[in-house]
Amino acid sequence: MTTRTPIKHLAALDDGTVTVSGWVEKVRDQKAVQFVILRDESGSLQLVAPRADAPEALQESISGVSLGSFVSVTGQLKHDERVKLGGIEVKIDSIEVITASSPEAPIAEDSGIDKRMDWRFLDLRRPEANLIFRIQTTLEHAWRTYWVENDFIELHTPKLMASASESKAELFEVGYFETKAYLAQSPQFFKQMAQPAGFGKIFEVGPAFRADPSFTSRHATEFTSVDSEISWIDSHEDVMKLHEDLLVAGFQAVKDKHGAEIEALFGVEVTVPSTPFPRIPLAEAKRIVAERGYEVPRHDDDMDPEGERQIAAYVKEAFDHEFVFLTDYASSIRPFYHMRHDDDPGLTKSYDLIFNGVEISTGAQREHRIDVLVEQARQKGLDPEELDFYLDFFRFGVPPHGGFGMGLSRVLMLMLHQANIRETTYLFRGPTRLLP
Repeated sequence: MTTRTPIKHLAALDDGTVTVSGWVEKVRDQKAVQFVILRDESGSLQLVAPRADAPEALQESISGVSLGSFVSVTGQLKHDERVKLGGIEVKIDSIEVITASSPEAPIAEDSGIDKRMDWRFLDLRRPEANLIFRIQTTLEHAWRTYWVENDFIELHTPKLMASASESKAELFEVGYFETKAYLAQSPQFFKQMAQPAGFGKIFEVGPAFRADPSFTSRHATEFTSVDSEISWIDSHEDVMKLHEDLLVAGFQAVKDKHGAEIEALFGVEVTVPSTPFPRIPLAEAKRIVAERGYEVPRHDDDMDPEGERQIAAYVKEAFDHEFVFLTDYASSIRPFYHMRHDDDPGLTKSYDLIFNGVEISTGAQREHRIDVLVEQARQKGLDPEELDFYLDFFRFGVPPHGGFGMGLSRVLMLMLHQANIRETTYLFRGPTRLLP
């Protein structure tokens, strides 16, 4: 079998015979010369066939190839600084059509996002889409490197559960033999279970499911959740310190490896955030937002999306920072397992992390005292007996601990200033999408 050379490796080779394979992105069939733009997973390349030198059969093959077809080409590599596409080109000796594409493409450059999602495998051929998932790979690798170098243990928790880990209103119910099960909304209970198990510091990157009928640009019914949990903390401040250090490591790796490409394809400069990130108690954040002319609706104790955008704008102006921790959320809107302040049980030792105006994560110190935990569950209208398997974690000794869960696709969306989470999700799942 002839050795195939990825396009990105060609520039380092001497002139001579090479074989490249990929899909046909463009054909320019001119009178004196034929040009083909070939793309593979690593980049694009100009192929050339002067009609004076090319056999008629080769000319016909080039003229007849449909856009999108996967081909293998052997030819002569030549370095030429006049070639706009990378300063190299390949003169075609032979072209083999491996699989021909249907001549009528179902999507075009100006197709809407829903149409593009219908044909996602074709949409992903765009250089921007390819780069997004190379960035994702770099980001996850940097996070995993941070965790491993700091003695964290990686877990893979079950995605079939006997009861809810968050709100019962957002559960997907599935048949499970003679009973029923639920798709995990988060690994919350299981990552906490690792604390009385004595694991100390753990992480997981895995799927999570929310039966949330939202049609916003930032919601999905299935998403990749980035989770970490650590023992022996003094407060949620320790969790925030871990969180910001992890993000700095990831952003630095992305900037180092992909910064120039991101700027070229997305017009975005990746900024590695400075530490510590700004921290603002939620009540103070609402006052700041009000002073900017926006009143957060008072129907609950949360910050709404416009409030998040406003506080992010303030932080950018005041601190020149893209991140802000909003802290001390009301216990009324936080899960029963969030620890409350000793001097004010109406507030929790928790935070939301806002990045470029959108919440990407929730973190907290967890309540580890069994009697307090049972009482807080009752206050939320939960039956402690239904939570027995979870509450058992706390009956045999557990250290003070805390952690966070963060949406991977949201981080990518906001890093690259994309308008919709579907762009940074390989295959999006929403209330009306189960295909492809």
